[in-house]
Amino acid sequence: MACYNKQCYAMSVRKPTARLPRRLRPASLEQRVAVALGRAVSGQVHKLEQALTAYGLTPTQYNVLRILNGAGPDGVYATDIGKRLISQGPDVSRLLDRMAEAGLVERDRDPNNRRFVTARLTAAGRERLHETTPVIDAVLREHFRGFTAAQLRTLLDLFPDPYGTD
Repeated sequence: MACYNKQCYAMSVRKPTARLPRRLRPASLEQRVAVALGRAVSGQVHKLEQALTAYGLTPTQYNVLRILNGAGPDGVYATDIGKRLISQGPDVSRLLDRMAEAGLVERDRDPNNRRFVTARLTAAGRERLHETTPVIDAVLREHFRGFTAAQLRTLLDLFPDPYGTD
């Protein structure tokens, strides 16, 4: 304790610093690849978000439009949309609600099992998809501009589409 002008103050005593653990070895090849892929995807998503904002869509909504377009007039169950989304989330029902309010999709309950909802693309949804696809293609061409067609095919072979829709 130290005193100055009749006021006493507690003083901290400096403790010796603890030894830091040894520095880790450089990141594994798998970690380096995971970081590189994560950064590439993050950059791509950010550019897609910017491009789609002008059309009132998110990348996930664009993904839903593509899934429904591929399903044709029969549509697809909401649960299957959730499984096929690029970025899977638990809230497909609310996503479809917002898209239905915007007139992009329509939903029908299965008369045999009311838990199942079939979603279909509306004419407005198909039009929005036709408007945005060239924009998305341009963003992706720019994103992958350093790759040859053969390299892009190799990436596709390394990361196959489990639904065979590529």
